[in-house]
Amino acid sequence: MTDMAPSGPTRRVATKKARGRGLTGLLLVAVPVGLLGWLIIYPIFNAIGRTLFQHTESGISFSIDTYKFFFSDGYSLTNLWLTLWVTAVCAALLMVICLPIALYLRFSKGRIAAVVQGLALFPMFVPSVILAYALIRTIGPNGAVDLVLNAAGLPKINSPYLTPWGPIIGLVWDNIPLTTLMLVAGLGAISDNAVEAARDAGARHIALLRHIILPQIGNAMLVVLSFTVLSIFSAFTLPYVLGPASPEMMGPFMQRTFANVMDPRMAITQAVITFAICAIFGAFYVRSIAKNREARR
Repeated sequence: MTDMAPSGPTRRVATKKARGRGLTGLLLVAVPVGLLGWLIIYPIFNAIGRTLFQHTESGISFSIDTYKFFFSDGYSLTNLWLTLWVTAVCAALLMVICLPIALYLRFSKGRIAAVVQGLALFPMFVPSVILAYALIRTIGPNGAVDLVLNAAGLPKINSPYLTPWGPIIGLVWDNIPLTTLMLVAGLGAISDNAVEAARDAGARHIALLRHIILPQIGNAMLVVLSFTVLSIFSAFTLPYVLGPASPEMMGPFMQRTFANVMDPRMAITQAVITFAICAIFGAFYVRSIAKNREARR
């Protein structure tokens, strides 16, 4: 019995339906793509153009003087290195804190696991301003920790408030929920059968983590680090409230350059440099997503 080829009218109807579905798909994505271009892509290119071209009496001229100033100014470079250092420390601490929590939530069940999950997600519902105030009243000078130590006859601690460790504590606490959720989602791809088989073969916890779990969540950890770096590097509220006045992270630095120094072009230059650094980590995220799609095919 031979297959019957579709006739001419039937083929034309199928082609029209396919074109209609394609047009419907394009119309559905037109609005979000348009918003993406209007709210994100256009401001990026506009900011770059404003830093590279300036209006003069003779017209529009090309200039990279603001970039030269930034990379030759010691204070600007100190702020950039401080931001990079705080970001690296926060990312490392988040992995050290959140990976054990995610492993426990993935392989444990019961009321205790539910309580741990609730505690891990609690910072998500606390605004950054409230968090900053709570940390000031807790670990700041004459805060709750100092009062307890004083009552116990112990010396006061060196408060991390208004030091680089102030924003580190706040940013780590603030990013625990998202980091934990993303790690738990990555751990969800690990088969229980593979873990049980390794346990039956005599593998201990360290061996399970090293040879079974970590190799399978490499991409998830890369995505987590990318999102964490982007979130911390662009933070403003916690570094502004908890951090030192000098040196300062890039978020407060940009705001002060724009509002206090009244140099919008220099502030935009700082924003472009910050975006370029964040784009590097964003590229790692896009690359990871592309690898996952190729693996699924």
